[in-house]
Amino acid sequence: MDKSFIINQLAEEREKYFHSVAPPIIQTSNFAYPTVDEFTHAIKHEKDEHIYTRGNNPTVSILAQKIAALEGAEDCLMVGSGAAAITNSVMSQLKAGDQIISVKNPYTWANHLFTKILPRFDVETIFVDGKDVFNFENAINPKTRLIYLESPNSWTFELQDLEQIAILAKKHGIVTVIDNSYCTALCQQPIKYGIDLVIYSATKYYNGHSDVVAGAICGSKEMITQIFHNEFMTFGNILAPQNAWLMIRSLRTLAVRLKQSSESTLKIIDFLKRSPLIEEVIYPFLSDNSQYNLAQKQMTMPMGMFTVRLKCRDMVKLKQFCEKLQYFLIAVSWGGYESLIMPKCAFVAEDDENVNLVRFYIGLEDADVLIEDIENALKVFDTV
Repeated sequence: MDKSFIINQLAEEREKYFHSVAPPIIQTSNFAYPTVDEFTHAIKHEKDEHIYTRGNNPTVSILAQKIAALEGAEDCLMVGSGAAAITNSVMSQLKAGDQIISVKNPYTWANHLFTKILPRFDVETIFVDGKDVFNFENAINPKTRLIYLESPNSWTFELQDLEQIAILAKKHGIVTVIDNSYCTALCQQPIKYGIDLVIYSATKYYNGHSDVVAGAICGSKEMITQIFHNEFMTFGNILAPQNAWLMIRSLRTLAVRLKQSSESTLKIIDFLKRSPLIEEVIYPFLSDNSQYNLAQKQMTMPMGMFTVRLKCRDMVKLKQFCEKLQYFLIAVSWGGYESLIMPKCAFVAEDDENVNLVRFYIGLEDADVLIEDIENALKVFDTV
């Protein structure tokens, strides 16, 4: 099934809604049935029928079918945030006494789940350097139930060899979960390499307009159905129909947005690599990256986020650089139409080794305009 058909046609039964090109927002909390028998049947098959929007909603279902197909997954659950996707998928696989092996420095709220919440239920997490498969193998013990991946990581962009880790996990009967938010399915399809569950902060590229918070969980029909009837229905982390409709809108332009962002990113990185004020550019698709070959194998396009290490470590000047940028907003997240920066100096002390890191996300503005903006902001370091 080609991606254009998935994005523009799949699951859109227009004859059911007056042949409208855009699907409707089914803005309802519950659904009524004309007979008791039809009502009973729907209740018994709630995963595929409509009873209550907390479980299933037609507008949300259209979006879920599209995301699943893009991923090459059998099924998908749309949830209210990326954090909800992490929590539902991870907790669905665990019981007291189990162990998780996670890449080190995962997303903040994944780390919070692993270090603050799950230990209260006797679940331990071991953090490893994910660049080497042997680190996962050495950490496995009889309690290991889940391996948690982020490839690339969203600050320094370390990758994991998904195929080799999936082979290792299946050998030991361990479930694999990956946060694929950096890539989307248009760039990387972890299920193709044997990963069990692929999760997203769909707030980012999939929505792409900075107006919806959403998450997605993709996997086999069996695993998604299990999560639906347990964690999903219990925790109530639903995606509202209005937000699902906005995301269906956003998918129409996904490929165009990713292409524009990726092309601009390469052009901007080329400028930064030549600047004497930049100590390092951290990005998976740089030829001098030690994991460049793995990036080429697993990822089909560069994508729009990278980190720079500035030569200056002076907190005042670092802040001045960030605040002098006119086209880059200081904010979390990424994947929207607007370019962003997230300075490490906002989170760490001046003596931290990473104080001079600044994460860039390249939006849809003209690349030359963004380069000129960065060039002007770098002038604050002229006296360094």
